[in-house]
Amino acid sequence: MPEGPELHLASQFVNEACRGLVFGGCVEKSPISRNPEVPFESSAYYISASARGKELRLTLSPLPGAQPPQEPLALIFHFGMSGSFQLAPSNALPPHAHLRFYTAPPGPQLTLCFVDIRRFGHWELTGEWQPGRGPCVLLEYEQFRLRIPPFEKARTVLEALKQHRLSPKLTLSQKIKAKLQNPDLLELCHSVPKEVVQLGGKGYGQARGEEDFAPFRAWLRCYGMVGMRSLRDRHGRTIWFQGDPGPLAPKGGKSHKKKSSGAQRGPEDGVEDHPPPSKAPSRTRRAWRGLPEQTTAQQPEGTSLQDPKVPPVTEKGKRRGRRANSGCCRP
Repeated sequence: MPEGPELHLASQFVNEACRGLVFGGCVEKSPISRNPEVPFESSAYYISASARGKELRLTLSPLPGAQPPQEPLALIFHFGMSGSFQLAPSNALPPHAHLRFYTAPPGPQLTLCFVDIRRFGHWELTGEWQPGRGPCVLLEYEQFRLRIPPFEKARTVLEALKQHRLSPKLTLSQKIKAKLQNPDLLELCHSVPKEVVQLGGKGYGQARGEEDFAPFRAWLRCYGMVGMRSLRDRHGRTIWFQGDPGPLAPKGGKSHKKKSSGAQRGPEDGVEDHPPPSKAPSRTRRAWRGLPEQTTAQQPEGTSLQDPKVPPVTEKGKRRGRRANSGCCRP
């Protein structure tokens, strides 16, 4: 799912590809898209983009003197599973181009397209970031950083913050030095997306080609790596980590299942800790449910279920065993 670094890269692509281009006319939506129509028309306007978390904002800014008079319009895009922006000649649009912005004459006409193969992506006309969304790990890191481990108890965090305010033991320079030497989880939430942006490339998926995917796979350190652990919570979300998950790890969380040895291996195929197997039915119960009843007359001659090394069971013992089993083996 495109988010974070990929949306940041998508906004950079729009700004670089549309720099100096003048767009004109109406915004065109494909007839099969269920997203809203974009009520915008201008003889000349610019397009710019910015990203924040899982959202990308596309701004349409009319040029001075453009007709009809129009205020700038901002659209918020959610990419879903496969959304992206492409710039293509207007006479050779890519498949699944669900929203299209055409350049104004003169010159060969180009089209900025929002392409979404699976049609999970959508756009909104509000122009505002989703309310309640936290600060961006790339652009608003100072507002984002709190140094809280992911599975720590809230009481522990509050007590630590209170103690720090009462008696700070480290100077500012010592804190900065310690931070550089031992980055915490929230610092990594800032530095890791920046590393992904610096990798370049066109995406994470192997469908993009091995040449584009190899740098990302070589960059991985935890996800799907040998020796790392994973837990899946009750919502089906998988978290990869190393060492102890912490006191608030999801109870009964399941480890990500490994593929068979003959299947193609990807970054999700790693060595993981699996939970203990659930208690299976006893061998006696499985045999009782799976085998048809057979009388002495039906049993072929020369065969016996009795081990020759085990002494025969008396008729009295059979009756006791039958009574004992009748309670536990009832379906």
